[in-house]
Amino acid sequence: MGRLTFAGLETRPGQVWGQIRVVPLVREAPVAGLRMHPGDELDATGDRCWYTPHGLTAEWTGDGSGVPEFGTALRMAASTVRGSRRPKAKPRFGDRRTRVRFLPRRGALETYLPLAFKAPVTAWPEWSTRAFRRGLAPQPDRTVHGSLVDGLADALRVFEIHPGQCGVLVYVADALSGALVTPHPEDYRRLHPSLVEDSYGELIWRYATLYHSVPEFEARLDASRVDSLADLRDQVSAVRSEWAALHDGTLAAGLLGPDYHFTETYAMGDFRLVRYRPSFSVGTETHVGEAILDTQGRPAFLQSFRLSETQVRRGRLLEALAGNEWRLDATAEALGLATPALVALLHNSDLDWMLRRDVADHNLARHRGQ
Repeated sequence: MGRLTFAGLETRPGQVWGQIRVVPLVREAPVAGLRMHPGDELDATGDRCWYTPHGLTAEWTGDGSGVPEFGTALRMAASTVRGSRRPKAKPRFGDRRTRVRFLPRRGALETYLPLAFKAPVTAWPEWSTRAFRRGLAPQPDRTVHGSLVDGLADALRVFEIHPGQCGVLVYVADALSGALVTPHPEDYRRLHPSLVEDSYGELIWRYATLYHSVPEFEARLDASRVDSLADLRDQVSAVRSEWAALHDGTLAAGLLGPDYHFTETYAMGDFRLVRYRPSFSVGTETHVGEAILDTQGRPAFLQSFRLSETQVRRGRLLEALAGNEWRLDATAEALGLATPALVALLHNSDLDWMLRRDVADHNLARHRGQ
């Protein structure tokens, strides 16, 4: 368990366009030794670590359909890397003839939830053949393309990108929709256009429709204490610190405040690639995502996605199932439910595809008969 942090980043005053607030995150210096994968331009002799953000690679299958690469990838150009480790199999990575990198991260919101939980290793009677053959495939929620979120495209087009900016937090009616942090300003500039192409939950779309403006942060300098450029710099620094404390403690509290479960998926050089998930609680702001952390636990790279209430309920059920080895009876007991009631919850959350049809139908009939 642990918390996310913006250590190594400076929170600058947000820019407002109607109901959209964009808060820049700036680094004093880029993170050394980590850059976004440049594709075919990869220097085979380089010794830095490279990453490809979740969903930026697609593999083309035999029928011509594209399958996104799930999970952020981390690698070095050298064939052998001392000190690297991965709990399970070697990550699938690299551009092949059947693969193409793409922007934006379409579908990333739906795929993060199943990435947080491992599938069962034993075929319990309740686990369907479909789940084992295709994996824990996501069931799509209603999401909205970023271009349909009122004001978002205009805001991202006209807002200034700060010198040294390596990240951003996007708010709609002051509801945090997601965060992006990169190790280098050039990496952020390459990913900035993808923000308007992402999928956003129905809540964010509704907020953009219902609210037309948010209050702006107005910097107030004490002119009576400014007699030189040094005094002016001190005043500006104090205002920035005041804004950062207000933002991180209030607007970003839903992201930075909760404790998360961190799962390390890969380590290479001085960096660790981790996935994080919260304790799913209905009615609270909930984020999931991935991060690349340095030796001090500071985020070199971070992606955060806000879940809808439906996804939060789904995550709570998946967490309970995974924690009870995917046994229906044990999971129902842990949740204080009868097995038929649990199956009804799975059905209402679009997760009953994991069950054999006869098991689902039998328990749903028992539940409706109670």
